[in-house]
Amino acid sequence: MLPILPHALTALLYATLGVVLVRSARLGGRETTEGSPAWVRVALLIPLVLHALLLHQSMFDGDAMYLGVGNAISSILWLSVLIYWAGSFYYRLDGLQALVIPVAAVAVLMPLILPPLKPLTNAGMPFFRAHLVISMAAYSLFTIASLHALLMMLLERTLHGGTLPAPLRGMPPLLTMERLLFRIIFAGFVLLTLSLVSGMLFSETLFGRPLKFTHKTAFGIVSWLIFGTLLLGRSRWGWRGRRALRWTFAGFLTLVLAYLGSKFVLEVILHR
Repeated sequence: MLPILPHALTALLYATLGVVLVRSARLGGRETTEGSPAWVRVALLIPLVLHALLLHQSMFDGDAMYLGVGNAISSILWLSVLIYWAGSFYYRLDGLQALVIPVAAVAVLMPLILPPLKPLTNAGMPFFRAHLVISMAAYSLFTIASLHALLMMLLERTLHGGTLPAPLRGMPPLLTMERLLFRIIFAGFVLLTLSLVSGMLFSETLFGRPLKFTHKTAFGIVSWLIFGTLLLGRSRWGWRGRRALRWTFAGFLTLVLAYLGSKFVLEVILHR
């Protein structure tokens, strides 16, 4: 059984940092696209490292690897925070952390709430681990993209109201945020393509069985088509604004159903 105290402490550090950053933003932000202040990156690095250590403890037991729903959610959010932390060197993302960090605080506790049932049988294969890392990175980028899109929607609606709350005053202009959104989506689309292609072409090597067209595969392909259409619409027809945000949410929801939805049904409901 995993120790509760280290997970609770890490979640508390995430939550405390989120509260401090939101309160700091309320005192007045500045409109810039420069990287976030150094103290933010240093402070975030502490729970980020602790989260990584807890994930390693939860996922690995000797040569065995456990990747249940709880560990999967926790891993995706850890990667999301890591990507946010790296991006904060180049962009001012003070509004995005108000969404990412609280979610990460909850994700730290997920391995305790939804512990893995059994180890992966092919986890020792380097090819499988590479496929897994690519897939998790794709999920993490699309998680950030969906949170970024949510923040853009909130910012757009607030602008229409005429008064911008203090925590949002340090955000870059919507056009700058939109360009960043499509950069994130493009990077996630490339990784999702690699994940789907490797899974289809090398299914027997990766999973020990020939490729089966399951609902997981179907939802993964549909998600790939949605994001591919969004990128094509952006480049060919200049899609932007609410249309782009709706397509982003639709693609992310489909992707969640493809992987986490199937694992939740199998492990939590069917106990397989």
